[in-house]
Amino acid sequence: MDSLAAPSPASPAEEEPSVPAHVPVPVVSEDAGVLTLHFQSDYVQSQMLVGEPDSLALAYSRTMMAFELFVPDAQQIAMIGLGGGSMAKWCYRHHPQADLTVVEINPHVIALRDRFQIPEDDRRFRILCEDGTKFVERISSKFDVLLVDAFATDHLPPELCSQRFYDDCYQTLRGSGLMVVNLCEEDNRPILARIRETFNGRVLLSPDSDGNTVVFACKGKLLWSKGESPGSLQMKLRKFEKKYGLAKAMAPVS
Repeated sequence: MDSLAAPSPASPAEEEPSVPAHVPVPVVSEDAGVLTLHFQSDYVQSQMLVGEPDSLALAYSRTMMAFELFVPDAQQIAMIGLGGGSMAKWCYRHHPQADLTVVEINPHVIALRDRFQIPEDDRRFRILCEDGTKFVERISSKFDVLLVDAFATDHLPPELCSQRFYDDCYQTLRGSGLMVVNLCEEDNRPILARIRETFNGRVLLSPDSDGNTVVFACKGKLLWSKGESPGSLQMKLRKFEKKYGLAKAMAPVS
């Protein structure tokens, strides 16, 4: 059986992490009731509404949480990239039936969990301080949903968008599992081609007006209708919006 335990424990929030120099130190700022996490650039990594810490402040994160449309009763959820923990908190709150594993390579980010009001580890929730590429290499046929939202400062690390990485992500999923990826590159076409190659074209794309593109890719049977019509897809999104007050337009990738 694959072990979810990381090779080394995550650094507690109160400890000063000891990490290689190339690992960036995040900066946290607060303005008008919004807590923002970013690195050296002005690129926003994550945001939290101080008055609503469990809400989803950024549009792309709301789109990623629409995995529920396709896998409503996920039992095992994994996430690569913690950031400010908005999606981790959402899954923890709205999917109480699920076991949730979050993988974050940067202990400086993990050390901010208390400030962003991220729950402590318990029997169904854990944060591992580990390289996401190593994590997917060692896990097989485990997860119903795999969420990938990992960036280095203002770009996607090459190792987290390689063909091998997506092949390993595929192997971590159960037979009908779903991978959801956030992309924010000037040209996503090479990355989308790799995902389509790995997932045999079973891909659904949601471009956001803010420049992010969320990709849904299923391992087994198609989780949406082949040639999903705009009308039927919008009906699903309206249902999701009614439940949570969230909705984004999605269209199939050809």
